Amino acid sequence: MPREPEILGFRRLRLDWDALALERARYAPRRGFIPRVDVFYDGGPEPRAVVRVELAGVDVENVGIEVRGRKLVIAGERRTEPAANRLYQQVEIEGGPFRREVELGADVAADRAEASYHDGILRVEIPLVRPAAAAPRRVPVRSQGAP
Repeated sequence: MPREPEILGFRRLRLDWDALALERARYAPRRGFIPRVDVFYDGGPEPRAVVRVELAGVDVENVGIEVRGRKLVIAGERRTEPAANRLYQQVEIEGGPFRREVELGADVAADRAEASYHDGILRVEIPLVRPAAAAPRRVPVRSQGAP
């Protein structure tokens, strides 16, 4: 029986390992939750990036927002009620800490970012920065004298 080239054996091992890791992640207990986001760009008179984050049940006082270059970082916690003297039939509302990093597709003016919270939706608006048009520049060529 011909032997399988070593590279194919390694590939199969990697695929098996990835499948195992995915299976474990499905059943591993997780602390916290991942809020869902919408990201779009408003092209009005002042173009801006708009990020909407679903944060129902989160105290907005416990939410931190940072803009780092083209990355928006939103972190906080949805507190859960104590489970004393309760027998749950079903639990679907995730709680605990969260951290969401959103890569923006354009340069933004972080110092002019604004955020509002209404009906469980956090809305962050950040004006876009227009890249400065590079002015053409002539580059002189120096002649190096012969030795």
